[in-house]
Amino acid sequence: MTTVLDRFRLDDKVAIVTGASSGLGVAFAQALAEAGADLVLAARRVERLEATRAIVAQAGRRSIAVAADMALPESAVVVVEAAMKEFGRVDVLVNNAGKGTAVPATRETPEQFREVIDINLNGCYWMAQACGRVMQPGSAIINIASVAALASGGLPQAAYSASKAGLIGLTRDLAVQWTGRKGIRVNALAPGYFPSEMTEQFPDGYIDSQLSSVPAGRPGDPAELAAAVVFLASPAAGYITGTTLVVDGGLTA
Repeated sequence: MTTVLDRFRLDDKVAIVTGASSGLGVAFAQALAEAGADLVLAARRVERLEATRAIVAQAGRRSIAVAADMALPESAVVVVEAAMKEFGRVDVLVNNAGKGTAVPATRETPEQFREVIDINLNGCYWMAQACGRVMQPGSAIINIASVAALASGGLPQAAYSASKAGLIGLTRDLAVQWTGRKGIRVNALAPGYFPSEMTEQFPDGYIDSQLSSVPAGRPGDPAELAAAVVFLASPAAGYITGTTLVVDGGLTA
C-alpha cells in the first residue's frame, strides 16, 4: 500500500539542478538526493560542484557535474545529453541558475539588462525545452522565480523583476502545452528572503530592514524552500501544474 509519505519519495528518479555550485542550488540537490533521486549538477563554476557531489554521495545517491552557462542554448543540450548518457532518463528539472542585479533604470545598460534576461528567463526556457524532448510522463519542471515578480522589494531591479515575472508566464504556458500532451508538470516557486549568494550582494542591513513586512518575522531557511522543491517534483504534487507556489513567510500576503 502506498502511504502519503511514499508520495514524497523520488526513488531512482534523475533530477537536473542548474546553478548547483552554491547557495540554494546546493540545498535543492541535497534535498532531492535525500528523497531518493540521482543528480545532474550544472553550473558555470564546475570545480565548485565537487562539494555538492560530496553532499549527494553522503545521501547515498549518484551524481555527475556538468559545466554549463545557462545563457547559451547549446549548454542546455550538453547538460541533457550528459544526463541521458549517464542515467538514461531525466525526471525532474530545477531551473535554479540565476543572476540578480540592482541597477537604477536610467543607468542600466542594454548589456546589463540582456545578461539578466538571458540567464534568468531565456536560460530556463532552453533547459525546459531540452528536457521536454526527453522527459517521460510523470516528470516535473520547477522554475525558481521570486517574489520580486509579484511585488517590489524597494531595490532598483527592473531586469531581475522582469525576468522572474516572465518566468512565471513561461511556467503557465509550458504547463498548458505539456501537462496533457506529454504528462510533464511545470510549476514555479517564488521565494521571499532566503540566504543565498545573491542576497550576499544586497546592501548591508537590507534584509533586516525588510523583516518588519514579513509576518514570519525572519528570513527563510534554505531547507524550507528545498522541501517545497521536493514536493513539486514528487507524486505528492501530481495534480498541481501551471501554478506558482509562494514561499515567503507571508511577505506578499
